[in-house]
Parts: sequence; structure tokens; C-alpha cells
Amino acid sequence: MHFALRNRLETGPVIASDRDLHDYLWFTMAHERVETVRCLFLGAADRLLRDERLSTGTNAEALIAPRDIVYRALELQATGLILVHNHPSGDPTPSSADIAATRTLARAAAPLGITVHDHMIIGATGHASLRGRRLI
Repeated sequence: MHFALRNRLETGPVIASDRDLHDYLWFTMAHERVETVRCLFLGAADRLLRDERLSTGTNAEALIAPRDIVYRALELQATGLILVHNHPSGDPTPSSADIAATRTLARAAAPLGITVHDHMIIGATGHASLRGRRLI
């Protein structure tokens, strides 16, 4: 199942199919017991370059390091990214820290030509998109 979902993302623009993206992320993250931060690095035509785990935290928090994310995006020559993390509580509601870290990342990445397309939070009960909620 994981392979089939990832294959759908690799065959076209990642941001073109919200449903495929959500299914893939939910399948791979919704039931983890600790917070995990991942980043989908995107290249030309918003195609997936890499899906990388950036940090693993506790059941209540994980480190989002904008400097390290931008550095890795530059290494990969990414032009865009989607930040993702899970909430083990099951509730995908973004915290004020989630919003602040995303805004910091977007401000750091923009002058370098890197677009932060979204920050998605995955929970067992669903997902939240900061872009969809107009928080970035």
C-alpha cells in the first residue's frame, strides 16, 4: 500500500492531488506514537525530489529547524517544499508554535527562491493544512 501511494506522488506534481498527498501522509504518519517532522522537497513542476524525516520528538513535540530545512532544500536544489508532522494525540489542530515555525520557514526560504507550499499536520482523526486555513 505504501509503495502504491508513494508512486502516485512520484508520477505527477505533488500539489496537484490533495487527496493522494493526504492518503500517503496519513498512511505513513497518523498512528506514530511520537511527533515526527518530515519534509517533501519539490523540484521542477512540483515533482517530488525527496521525502525525508527531519526529526523525531516526544509524544507532545518535535523540533522544526527552519535553518536546517532551508539548507537541505538548497542541497537538493529544491524549488518548493511541504512540511509535514503528526500529532500523536490524534487532533491535527495546529498549535501556535506550529504556525510560528512555518511562518519563520517561509520567510527564510522565499528570498532563496524556495516556496513553502504548505505545512500539513496529520492526526488519526484527519489532517490540517496551514495553507488551507490561510495561516501561511
